[in-house]
Amino acid sequence: MTRVLFVILCVWGGCAAASERIALVMGVAQYAAIPQLANTVNDAHGIAATLSGIGFDVTELTDPTGTQMATALRDFAFQAETADLALIYFAGHGVEFQGENYLIPADAKVASNREVADQALSLNDFLQAVDRARKMRIVILDSCRDNPFGDLVAPDSATTSAEGVVGGGTRSLGGMAQPTPDRGTLVAFAAKDGAVALDGTGANSPFAAALMDRLKQPGLEISLMFRQVRDQVLQATGNRQEPHTYGSLSGIPFYLAGGDQLAADPVLAWSSLRPDDEAQLAMLADGGDTRSLLGLAYMRLNPSDARFDPGKAAEYLTRAAEGGSPEAQFELARQYETGKGVPQDPARALELYQAAARQDYPDALNEMGFFQYQGMLGLPADPAKAMIYFERAADLRHPQAMFNFAALIDDGLIGGKGPDAAAAYLYDALRAGSTEVLKVLTEHPDQFKPETRRALQARLQENAFYQGALDGDFGPGTQRGLRAAYGIE
Repeated sequence: MTRVLFVILCVWGGCAAASERIALVMGVAQYAAIPQLANTVNDAHGIAATLSGIGFDVTELTDPTGTQMATALRDFAFQAETADLALIYFAGHGVEFQGENYLIPADAKVASNREVADQALSLNDFLQAVDRARKMRIVILDSCRDNPFGDLVAPDSATTSAEGVVGGGTRSLGGMAQPTPDRGTLVAFAAKDGAVALDGTGANSPFAAALMDRLKQPGLEISLMFRQVRDQVLQATGNRQEPHTYGSLSGIPFYLAGGDQLAADPVLAWSSLRPDDEAQLAMLADGGDTRSLLGLAYMRLNPSDARFDPGKAAEYLTRAAEGGSPEAQFELARQYETGKGVPQDPARALELYQAAARQDYPDALNEMGFFQYQGMLGLPADPAKAMIYFERAADLRHPQAMFNFAALIDDGLIGGKGPDAAAAYLYDALRAGSTEVLKVLTEHPDQFKPETRRALQARLQENAFYQGALDGDFGPGTQRGLRAAYGIE
């Protein structure tokens, strides 16, 4: 395992990279067969202009058909792979059917419940489009303003359950169901689960107006921003509409306008939080919000900050870990492993690493792979178990794990996987933004066998990053392809 990336040390610079923050904004007002909406296109225009004004590369669609929406999502998904942050905003009719959320294109002609799924795009389609952004994924739905189908949509033989049938259950087609996005993805709804959103009496919906106001607020951390949007909408609608957010943000703070927008180090990033925002964070932490507890802990792990207090950080992390946060479990494990702020306790550290790994926290899975491979923290050396951890972390797109697992495949240590699989992991590591993998492949490609190098060239060729021969020679053409796949223009 001489090629294993144990520690991230390399930095790649000197070249222009692809857009760090991208957005797809869609507004649908002119529906072909269902009630039209007054403000959705205005909302889309306003949100697009706001996002562009704070540095997003924005693609905007007005009254798109289903085909146009699907094409835009596919193209956006590819673009998102080399972006740090990918955001989608949709304003238009949205419905819930059998527990699934659907967004309605302009040309939808629906006569039965089944046709909702056939002609609309699902929330899962939107989530998949942002899924591979490197650091942050956001989907915002300013939809379900009313029931667009009413009694015109009749249940068919395949869709007669109470859930999703008009007038046939606790939730009508006019409401949106609560999603379950993966960790690191935020879904924001204009209204809470099962409720409708108001179109507004002015040029914009209350939700869009609040978003435009808050998005451009400099230095406002994203979780706090959406809470302020909620409060603003409640006030504007006399408490008739309450926006909701779902999902789980990472422990790194994000600022959509101003501030260190996509900082890599959570300790430094949280330390720069404004005092008034820290007070709100403390209030949320008192209520048990695990991300707020994480933020307060990170502040106290910065030795350059007057609040430096590893013991207090461990207290916050303990509360967050007990609340189920895998990131808190992982960070607390590191403190117990090193004895930072707590008595050194390898057994307790192992318990916490294992707890985080059971929740598929990629960093913990990768660490468990090392521990199991090398026989650390009281574990016996067991390469076979280590491979299971490495593979799971790699499949969750952990950059180091993807490189490590590709190297193990290349060495012939993983049964049933050959050069194509190794190349796939290396390609995905490049797309995920691993500067270390880019450096190895451009400066020391001979670390991998010719078969793996040829397979990687084929993968680059499939995605239009390389047009040369599949010869395993990483000359100037392959080098350009590698850099293009990484996102360097």
